[in-house]
Amino acid sequence: MAFPIPDEFKVEAQTTRPTGSLLAYVPYLLAGAFFGIVAIRSEIASWYRIYEMFRFESFHMYGVIGSAVLTAALSLWLLRRLGVKSRDGEPLRIRPSDPGRYRYILGGVVFGLGWGLVGACPGPIYALLGSGYAGALLILLGALLGTYAYGLVQHRLPH
Repeated sequence: MAFPIPDEFKVEAQTTRPTGSLLAYVPYLLAGAFFGIVAIRSEIASWYRIYEMFRFESFHMYGVIGSAVLTAALSLWLLRRLGVKSRDGEPLRIRPSDPGRYRYILGGVVFGLGWGLVGACPGPIYALLGSGYAGALLILLGALLGTYAYGLVQHRLPH
């Protein structure tokens, strides 16, 4: 069953899709497999770990999230320091966010409710599927339906 996308929601997007043979996809497959293994081994895909986090019973998830933020910040600092440029030859930069808080609160509440209810954020859904957890199909379906619903009401939301 296909869902039609209204014209006002269609966006021209630049893709980084490799061209040529299927071998061009191997690095992406390996990166995804590595992420999946790390997600399962570090238990960030575990519903119980997420439950403990939301009940403030364990520091585990906060430590994982904090180390990810620290790693990203240090990596970005190092890449800038070394003068690495984007694919377009532009300096690496992160655009400042608008100072409005309402949209961040609304988005955080919706994301947090989904995360708390199903016990998975978008990345580990695929790790759960890869480890044979069939229930993750329902989570993936919910994520896709939520993304589609967002596309329908996006123009009415604060951005």
